[in-house]
Amino acid sequence: MNKKEIAEIKRRLNPDFHNVTCIRGCYVNGQGEVISAFTRSLEEMGEEEAEKYLSIFKKVLSGSQGQNLLDIEFAPEQVIHSPEHQLLMRLKDSALTDNEAVNALYEAIIPTLPPEEHHLILVLHDGYDVPYRSQDGQRVAEMSTEVFHYILCAVCPVKLTKPILGYNPDTNDFRNRQSDWVASMPEYGFMFPCFEERAADIYRALFYTRDTSQSHDEVIGSLFAFTPPMPAQAQKENFQAVLQESLREECSMEVLQAVHEQVMEKLEEQKQDKGAAPLKIDKYDVKEVLAECGVKPAHMEAFDARFDQCFGDQAKLDAVNVVSPRQFEVKTPSVVIKVNSARADLVETRVIDGLPYILIRAEEGVEVNGVSVNI
Repeated sequence: MNKKEIAEIKRRLNPDFHNVTCIRGCYVNGQGEVISAFTRSLEEMGEEEAEKYLSIFKKVLSGSQGQNLLDIEFAPEQVIHSPEHQLLMRLKDSALTDNEAVNALYEAIIPTLPPEEHHLILVLHDGYDVPYRSQDGQRVAEMSTEVFHYILCAVCPVKLTKPILGYNPDTNDFRNRQSDWVASMPEYGFMFPCFEERAADIYRALFYTRDTSQSHDEVIGSLFAFTPPMPAQAQKENFQAVLQESLREECSMEVLQAVHEQVMEKLEEQKQDKGAAPLKIDKYDVKEVLAECGVKPAHMEAFDARFDQCFGDQAKLDAVNVVSPRQFEVKTPSVVIKVNSARADLVETRVIDGLPYILIRAEEGVEVNGVSVNI
């Protein structure tokens, strides 16, 4: 799914636009025991309560692709034979009315939950009457020919609040309020099937993780029989290590700026097209930049070997894990410099009187602790 498709489904999660048939839920304690299982209808809820449920499901479609949102791809044989895919299809096709399938989903998730922690598992079914889009991109609702049925699942930590003093209108003063168990925003979740090219793609699911350093291997294996990609944070740290270890003394500010600027340029181009797939970078893209910087052949070969060892020779990394799209950071033991990601060119290194310096070109609007200064 691209950004445009994700945003289109996310807009459905609104009390005014949804066609949610029901929400099923399962509350699990720290020993993995089901305390409560329930079915709710949004139509029975007040607007405020409905918005709280929908805000949880919106979170499952939030964040950066390749970091928080990960593609799950089923092999053709899985779609035909695997129990994991068959379960997801039963959940979707029954609109969550198949109690055996719903319980099987809970049973697949519960053993993977962290012990001693309470969790709320929520799952929603929606049927989207997909508007037809003309060649110029205009929506023509009356020409709709497709209903997209999908499920969203959210797994939320449930935490005990602290006792506090709260206002009591009956006594007109403040009294002790007892602790209560409260559901947080989801730790992870998924959507099945994906919404691609205005229709369902049953060969794909979209997995959400709040923490980009976590890959949730156990639950992804249980639900999809799929090996997840390396977590976003690990991709970033490993790519940095590959550059540093293979380039050695040639791992300079200029080389890193060149890699950053080249990837950022591609990201900006991709950003203009909301229908484009998330940008991927392979080792050949990076080697092209290294060659332009005049990196020695021996170091280029070392980069090639280390990249293959760490990621695989055919690996493609999400561009957002190769560079930081929001900022360009320079750090020493005593100083941290954060620069607008599009202006990494403002920073350079220079040796003056035999000592290394980091220089930042100051153009205008210089402030020190909020006070404008003249240079």
